[in-house]
Amino acid sequence: MTAEPVRIAIVGTGNIARFHARAIASEGGAAGPAPAGIVAATDADQSQLGTFCAEFHIPSGYGDLATLLSQARPDLVHICTPPSTHHPIALECLRGGVSVLIEKPPVISLREFDELAAAEQGPPWFATVFQHRFGAGQRRLKKLTASGALGRPLLAVCHTTWFRDQAYFDVPWRGRWDTEGGGPTMGHGIHQMDMLLDVLGDWTEVSALARTQARTMPTEDLSLAHVTFKNGAMASVVNSVLSPREESYLRFDFERATVEVTHLYGYDDHDWRITPAPGCEDDVAAAWKHAADGDDGEDAARSSHAAQFARVLAALRDGQPPPVTPSESRRTMALIAGIYASAFTRRPVTPADLAPPAAFYTVMNGGHEAW
Repeated sequence: MTAEPVRIAIVGTGNIARFHARAIASEGGAAGPAPAGIVAATDADQSQLGTFCAEFHIPSGYGDLATLLSQARPDLVHICTPPSTHHPIALECLRGGVSVLIEKPPVISLREFDELAAAEQGPPWFATVFQHRFGAGQRRLKKLTASGALGRPLLAVCHTTWFRDQAYFDVPWRGRWDTEGGGPTMGHGIHQMDMLLDVLGDWTEVSALARTQARTMPTEDLSLAHVTFKNGAMASVVNSVLSPREESYLRFDFERATVEVTHLYGYDDHDWRITPAPGCEDDVAAAWKHAADGDDGEDAARSSHAAQFARVLAALRDGQPPPVTPSESRRTMALIAGIYASAFTRRPVTPADLAPPAAFYTVMNGGHEAW
């Protein structure tokens, strides 16, 4: 894969697929010694497929995945379909020797996740789209946390307070356990929770509440959780689709500084703030500046699909597993399962409580009815 362009196929041609196609076509998405190109796409809706292929100059559109895999022979498949379809599509690709990059949530249960991880042969690889890991601010913060430059992490806040009206959830596959795997905890807050775990690492216990507060649907429209981490830090997590003033907000309080980012669907450097503790001003400013060395302008500062795709393609060309690896994304999926398990059972939950044959390992609602 080092000499030839990376051949990409897209499964599903809805709105999120357009983000993928634009990112692949961008300078960031095609960075590296050999370019990448979309060679094929497939969708059950033939009219939508034709429009998509024409818009992005994709040479071949297929009515089914099996034909695409055998005829287009892609190196990498981007899966951009509704969540409940991710597992069978990814499994077919992996078993056919093709790497996959899956939109969030990668699957709708831990059981499905582990089946995909077991099918990964390295190569083919299995990676999840968590593009907010790849902006400059998040990368700097992760580096400084690992180095200890900010001191021990003590407290964090992770709030996804968004707004989605009833019409949004009237789309047949949304707000259902069997098709979306959950409500805003699974489908919306997952990005911010992944950023939280990317910085703080393994979680050890979660206590949560959830309910359907205002929307009509089987899943929750609101959840709140307290999370403890292996390193001793604690976090408050809120996931909502009931909040007219929309915001994505993360705050990390370390011994020597507070680091915050406020954005909505993506950030750049202007969205980050760092507040040194008294007496630590010079050291913290120097550490943050040093961690930023090597960042190249506004494009590198933004969290974006293109930023992640550039690293995925570079890894594939080098024969390495692309980010975000199964072990990293599983940690995020397990926290989501833990929030649901705690909310339904009304008790604290640990990762061990989610091991098979636990009910919440098999399905996110553990077989429970609506709240």
